[in-house]
Amino acid sequence: MNYLEKPPMIMIVIGILGISLSAIFVKYSTAPSVVTAASRLLWTVLLMSPVVLLKSERRQELLTTDKKTVVMCAVSGIFLALHFIIWFESLAHTSVASSTTIVCTEVIWVALGYCVFLHGKLSAKAILAIIITLSGSVLIAFSDSSSGGNHLYGDMLALLAAMAVAVYTLIGRVARTTTSTTIYTYIVYVCCAITLVIIMTLQGYSLFGYGLSAITVGLLLSIFSTILGHSIFSWCLKYLSPTFVSASKLCEPVVAAILAVFLFQEIPGLMQIIGGAVILGGVIFYSRIESEGDRD
Repeated sequence: MNYLEKPPMIMIVIGILGISLSAIFVKYSTAPSVVTAASRLLWTVLLMSPVVLLKSERRQELLTTDKKTVVMCAVSGIFLALHFIIWFESLAHTSVASSTTIVCTEVIWVALGYCVFLHGKLSAKAILAIIITLSGSVLIAFSDSSSGGNHLYGDMLALLAAMAVAVYTLIGRVARTTTSTTIYTYIVYVCCAITLVIIMTLQGYSLFGYGLSAITVGLLLSIFSTILGHSIFSWCLKYLSPTFVSASKLCEPVVAAILAVFLFQEIPGLMQIIGGAVILGGVIFYSRIESEGDRD
């Protein structure tokens, strides 16, 4: 392996750790889900603004972005806001292992949305991968329903969160054909932050009403999960295949679950582990099918 190949692999490891910490940080927040989410996005926009606004080329692209793209980014931002609120809330009711694994079904909902709304086609293998993945979700739901509490409710919220982020991803596929990734994500994050602040205000919450909890967790989420997480994966696409980068993200529920065992004593049951393995297997299977389709 030459020198240029080493940094991306190191960055992949950092990216995996970054996104895996997301659920852990949220668990530590004492603020309502919408407040934690709003804090995260406000910090993200604040940290991204100098990168976008202080460089003339990016500033010019931002100012000349057409209205249709801005509207698409706004809608995308709304669904991303819903994803954060719903997923953060799911972590208040179910385990880190269940929630993070179920959210990984995003790629399956993207495939279904691509088929329904963008007139794409699914092969027999792709349909099989979807069935396998959803079967894993059923196993986790069955395991959590027998454990008492609101775990099943949390699982359903995680599933809705996966659907919401799938819509965000689908819109991004269309919007990013005419817009750079940096400008697209910046506009989306701004719209997402505005949406979260509006929802937070309508629900009667305040960003500063919970001590340093929401603000600190929001900053940590912004730095580790957004900048040192998702942004790093985008950077790694320059050096590594999209399939490898996507597959590496599937380490998130595994790493997050291990951390949760030590930090919160959340020890997953056998059926929960089997369900999680089935989900990850189905997603990996679908990713390989999609990769083979791209090479055809």
